Amino acid sequence: MAQPNTAWDHHPEPLTVTSAPAPEYGSGSLADLLPTLAAGLGVPGMTAAIPELTPADRNCVFLIDGLGWEQLRAHPEDAPFMTSLLATSRGGTGRPLTAGYPATTATSLASVGTGLPPGAHGLPGYTVRNPDTGELMNQLRWQPWTPPGAWQPYPTVFQLAHEAGVHAAQVSSPTFETTPLTRVALSGGTFLGRLIGEDRMDLAAEQLAAGDRSLVYTYFAEVDGAGHRFGVDSDTWRGQLMYADRLVQRLAEQLPPRSALYVTADHGMIDVPFDEEHRIDFDEDWELSAGVALLGGEGRARHVYAVPGAANDVLTCWREVLGEQFWVASRDEAIAAGWFGPKIDERVYGRIGDVVAAARDDVLLIASEREPKESAMVGNHGSMTPAEQLVPLLEVRS
Repeated sequence: MAQPNTAWDHHPEPLTVTSAPAPEYGSGSLADLLPTLAAGLGVPGMTAAIPELTPADRNCVFLIDGLGWEQLRAHPEDAPFMTSLLATSRGGTGRPLTAGYPATTATSLASVGTGLPPGAHGLPGYTVRNPDTGELMNQLRWQPWTPPGAWQPYPTVFQLAHEAGVHAAQVSSPTFETTPLTRVALSGGTFLGRLIGEDRMDLAAEQLAAGDRSLVYTYFAEVDGAGHRFGVDSDTWRGQLMYADRLVQRLAEQLPPRSALYVTADHGMIDVPFDEEHRIDFDEDWELSAGVALLGGEGRARHVYAVPGAANDVLTCWREVLGEQFWVASRDEAIAAGWFGPKIDERVYGRIGDVVAAARDDVLLIASEREPKESAMVGNHGSMTPAEQLVPLLEVRS
């Protein structure tokens, strides 16, 4: 009698790289939004990449950090106004956009502001290796300090719009005015800082009316913060969603003539249970850490940098250990699959991990010793699952 194939039982076929649902770069991603709006405003060099959107003279993008498409649809009672706009998403198709990979704030904000995918703007993760220094660079907090203009040299869409005579403005928290991330992703035109959400909405409406052609951006962070700390669907998260919904309605009711308001997000979020089955600790796993010089990215979207000569061995090991739950790819495989966009700038190539791992299941690859704060978060994001990747593009016109 034939014996069962125990090796197969313990090592099923890993997820294939090409089975990952790559973002819709060039037709329906966050990177396509501002170029589409700017093209409608007559800004030279901009392309209307999202064909469903109709041009308007005055455009406002309100980005709610962490509010994914699936989370919004799951909470109609907490966000009645935005729920009433679901059918308007993506030019009335009722469809979402894709955030881009990884679905994380620094990457997404850079994609929004530059109109470029991560492989071009060069912020391809939460933390990535700086090829010039060999150190991990946190692109959200910009630590250690790195010259912003060298790290991301492209002009923002706001800068190009301002140069073309469009009234461009960002209305956000004053704490973001001088940050390197704002400089490389969202600078151009006028920055106006307001702490209170209602003040931001009122000022955004005023800035829309300040020009015959306007491009205005405003932002709300607290939905994301509540999700990380307490989890999606917690009372705190629901409370922040309710508040964000009221802010959207307040802004929508003040739109000047010939305006379009677009409500979107930088990523969604997923809660991950606190147990060993769902939270794999890199710092306590000798197999996963063997041959690894640096661990970058975040729990659901890892960049893995191997010691010289060990990249193939690390890739093989990571596929054997994680391949049922993560899409595990070599750098070149991830690039060829379009995870970071249609092309990769030379300066960006070495920032991407030798191995790239994106979670499919509700799992997290934490690093409890080197990343204690991130490892303790309830809500997480970064990968290409619908809960993380899909974001709304709700529309109100006047």
